[in-house]
Amino acid sequence: MRSLIRRTVVDAPRRDPAPSRLDYRYQRLMLTPGFRASVRIGVPIVLILTIAGSWFSQPENRAELAATIEETKQDFQQRPQFMVQTMNLSGGDLEIAAQVSALLPREFPVSSFDLDLEKIRADIEALDPIKSASVRVGQGGALEVALTPRVPVALWRDGATLRLIDADGVQSGQITARADRLDLPLIAGDGAEDNIDEALNLFAAAGPLIDRVRGLVRMGERRWDMVLDRDQRILLPSEGAVAALDRVIALNDAQDMLNRDVAVVDMRNAHRPTLRMNEEAATALRRVNTTTIEDRADN
Repeated sequence: MRSLIRRTVVDAPRRDPAPSRLDYRYQRLMLTPGFRASVRIGVPIVLILTIAGSWFSQPENRAELAATIEETKQDFQQRPQFMVQTMNLSGGDLEIAAQVSALLPREFPVSSFDLDLEKIRADIEALDPIKSASVRVGQGGALEVALTPRVPVALWRDGATLRLIDADGVQSGQITARADRLDLPLIAGDGAEDNIDEALNLFAAAGPLIDRVRGLVRMGERRWDMVLDRDQRILLPSEGAVAALDRVIALNDAQDMLNRDVAVVDMRNAHRPTLRMNEEAATALRRVNTTTIEDRADN
């Protein structure tokens, strides 16, 4: 008879499925979007910065990186498509072209990255003869410079210096002698260049007298004297100068006034024009008056 052996099975202790306190807190934190993002993004960034900082702390590493960046930069800037091969200069005469060329690169080819086009344009426009300029790198690797020179409309005698000025009253150059630009009218005096429009109107209104006009002189920075040949002067008022000149021309046409021994025609007072004789005529007149008075005394 088989013996019955009673076996007692001892069950192993069951594992508690509840997380530990530390695990519980970690899981709670991982449910927070900000903490989860900081773990996934912040930790790698901090690690990368730590490694990079350690690498950059070595001077030789920094120098090697700077040299590599500069070499890469130079290789990029020296590519054929960025090289300026020639220069095209348009506008202005040979003298202006020589002045502008001194401000441009002398050796080609040169990288367009080495050209400060805005500074070149500003330097060119700072020249007296230049009103405006355009500077750009055109097709075919050419530095294109287009000039708009100032056009002188008058000569301004500033002391001993003869300055060319344009319609804006801006100096566009200098000459050494009046004979160099006989085609331009002459003005003089302080403030003459600031009233170039009125001066040009007076020259235009001179009409039949223009061949005798030597120039205009600004008096007291408020009015003009028109200087004619034979040392004659027309003193014009500060207001209505063109109208006063028209009146002088009309009087001259009627009485041939300026072909007589008149030194000054004073039109400053529009209601009372005054004539002043030249010294010889005045002396002769005084002599005639004296003789007349003596003759009357004798009689």
